[in-house]
Formats: sequence, structure tokens, C-alpha cells
Amino acid sequence: MAKTTYYTATSADGFIADERNSLDWLFEVEGGGDRFEAFFAEVGAFVMGATTYEWVLEHERVSDEPEKWQEWYGATPCWVFTHRELPTVPGADIRFVRGDVRTVHDEMAAVAGDRTIWVVGGGELAGAFADHGLLDEIVLGVAPVTLGTGAPLMPRRLTSSRLRLTDVERSHQFAYLTYAVRQP
Repeated sequence: MAKTTYYTATSADGFIADERNSLDWLFEVEGGGDRFEAFFAEVGAFVMGATTYEWVLEHERVSDEPEKWQEWYGATPCWVFTHRELPTVPGADIRFVRGDVRTVHDEMAAVAGDRTIWVVGGGELAGAFADHGLLDEIVLGVAPVTLGTGAPLMPRRLTSSRLRLTDVERSHQFAYLTYAVRQP
């Protein structure tokens, strides 16, 4: 069965995006992408919220250069949770959804098989998966940056009774913390 992982970068003070929902701060840090390629090689499906999807489209100009999506994600199917109409990326397997994460998770698990389901973000979406016992692991790439405000890593409480540290790794300027998530 697929493992569901919230794999994300975070500032040292616990934000995944700044107050403008930007990730520009992240790309200023050396070595941020080194570990991602190995992680994504194990991904069979991924999911993100509308804000994350829109940031990728706008910041990376994917609407003008749709081949970028293919370079990064290949044919791996992506689900985007949204309450509004969003543009598609030509040639990409993107499925716009809304509603309960449990139904969508079942669909993603069927597609992913024994490969990882990657919860890209945001934190509220990852929290919804955790609320329903659908999040197995959290992998945090902690960057040497403080933002002071912005989009929180996980805008809800997960106590130490639900999180168990399973790995710590250093890669360039990032500290990677891996937590197993116990079900509620």
C-alpha cells in the first residue's frame, strides 16, 4: 500500500511560504534540490492545494512553458484541491478536485500502488490528511531562514504522542527531519 508523505521545506520558524505566499526565500538557500530527485523517484501520485498550484504556474511561468511540468514531474498524476476554476497545463495529468480528502486519497492510492503519495502543500491540506489518519510521514527540509510570518507548516496541533522522529540528515544548509505519524 502507498505511504503518504508530507515532504516540504520550512523556515526555521515554521513557515512554508512568506506572507505573500512566495517561496523566493527558499531558492536563496544552497543545496535545496539535492534530496528531492531521489524522493520524487519513489512518488506514484501527488497532491497540492490551489495556492501552491498557482504559485508554481506563476512563479515558474509554467503556463508559458508547459514542458517544465513534464521535466519536473513527468507523467506522475497530480491532484489539485480547489474551489475555483484553474488553468490546466497542456500534456500534464492534473485532476482538479474538492471535498473530502479521504475519497481523493483512495483514488490516489489506487493509482500510486506501492509508491509514495506526496502531499506537496500547503499546510492546511497536509493537516486535513493528518486529521483523517491518512498521513504516514512528515519530511521537513529546515532552511536557515526565519520569516516571522507567512503560511504555517501545519496550522493545527499534532502532539509528540503522534509524531516519532525516525531520521535526521544534513544536506548543505538544510537539516532534514523525518517523522512517522501515528494515526489519531
